Amino acid sequence: FTAALLCALLLIPAMAEDVTMILDYVPNTNHTGLYVALHNGYFAEEGLNVEIIEPNEGATATLVAIGRGDFGISYQEEVTMARAAKEPLPIRAVAAVIQHNTSGFATFEGKNIASPADFEGKVYSSWGGPGEAATIHAVMDSVDADFDKLDIVISDGAGFAALENQIDVMWFYEAWDNVKCQLAGFDINYMELRAFDERLDYYTPVIITSEKMIEQKPDTVRKFLAAATKGYEYAIENPEESAKILQQYAPDYDLEMLTISQNYLSPKYAEGAPRWGEMKDEAWNGYTDLLVQYGVLPEAIPAETCYTNEFLPEAK
Repeated sequence: FTAALLCALLLIPAMAEDVTMILDYVPNTNHTGLYVALHNGYFAEEGLNVEIIEPNEGATATLVAIGRGDFGISYQEEVTMARAAKEPLPIRAVAAVIQHNTSGFATFEGKNIASPADFEGKVYSSWGGPGEAATIHAVMDSVDADFDKLDIVISDGAGFAALENQIDVMWFYEAWDNVKCQLAGFDINYMELRAFDERLDYYTPVIITSEKMIEQKPDTVRKFLAAATKGYEYAIENPEESAKILQQYAPDYDLEMLTISQNYLSPKYAEGAPRWGEMKDEAWNGYTDLLVQYGVLPEAIPAETCYTNEFLPEAK
């Protein structure tokens, strides 16, 4: 009886570990690899029961720092500011979702604002992030434009159509906002950030976790990133099928939009990197130096306090 009972117990699968991933926003193509990993069972294969949720209780970085979520989607800008604070948030980036910054400034084509040199005397709609003004300042400096002649107002949440009238410049994400404009037949001039200053080619977005998870559950971090890596690798190889998977979790978005966005973004996930998720000191240090130059930070902070590659799977 004892031997039979032991055999039966050995056949019972181990309980999956519950893990929570908090997004930065509603589901979109930045997150596709996570939903592919969920849908295709990659998380389950690692013994993880992953719940992906939206950040409806506050900022994702703070929620992860205090243990309300195990992982989160953040940005290099946010992580840098969080780690450089007087009371640093105990978080670290563990994977870059996209290798290069795919954002920039957009203007309505009919206004003939084709360069940051044309921003003087114009109105920019801001979401008020601490590094945002520094970014605009750097971009205008790169073309010898006077940052003080740009009128910055806080965004009221208006969409791209506002560019035709009261707003002149907005910060767009090419894989999302530009696609919306394309499908609406709204013609824009788009200026890629990293074209003006190489320090603006930072990681956005990134996957973060807490120092507590790193110290107490390193195997969970490795398992999560192993599954996420498989999810993003699948999305790189199968953009259209991945868009269909994402739509199951984001049904409010038209499949055509998701497909266009995914076809643009899939080649960007690991572009130029030896493996998906890998980050480099120079990208972190460059952006930190920019924040110091423009007075956002009093001094630079070491890149290793902001990120680690140690939990990513080995490159194939």
